[in-house]
Amino acid sequence: MLWLITGLILFLGTHSVRIVAEDWRLAQISKRGEQIWQGIFSVIALLGFILIIWGYGEARAEAQMLWNPPVWTKHLASLINIPAFILLVAVYVPGTKIKASLGHPMILGVKLWAFAHLISNGSVADITLFGTFLLWAIFDFRSARRRKQSTENQSQFIAYSRDAIAAVIGLIIWAGFAFYLHEMWIGVYPFA
Repeated sequence: MLWLITGLILFLGTHSVRIVAEDWRLAQISKRGEQIWQGIFSVIALLGFILIIWGYGEARAEAQMLWNPPVWTKHLASLINIPAFILLVAVYVPGTKIKASLGHPMILGVKLWAFAHLISNGSVADITLFGTFLLWAIFDFRSARRRKQSTENQSQFIAYSRDAIAAVIGLIIWAGFAFYLHEMWIGVYPFA
């Protein structure tokens, strides 16, 4: 569990700087430059991500079960992840109504992903991982909504066809992950 917690601290800690220390972040960027800041940020976040994956695998193997969720929650979680994947893809498709109206679809996608996994898993490792991500996403979304976004960073709605593109790509990625990659990478088939 130590590696999982260390990974969460590194990964979500780097992603929380804007929540708790925006002025410090801007001072560091000004002092070191954008590319160096992003490089340091990326290395620490990547290390955290690797530790999360490794630590979760170890913690899950020996984790105490707090409850045994019914099988139907796994199917519900898989369905909840459909909009989560669409929201994640909408970040990268320019001109979607999704991004223009929500502003931060990736954070909302993380919320859905974490919630879906919380309802379908009952071990201490699951609650630690997914509960921490859910709490982070709640605070990050609030913080992001409070920050004044510059007009260059705001998505401009172009056409609903962009939303359709995000939805189709999101569904394809979700299907690939749900029916193949989740079992291969995580060791759990979502529809079992």
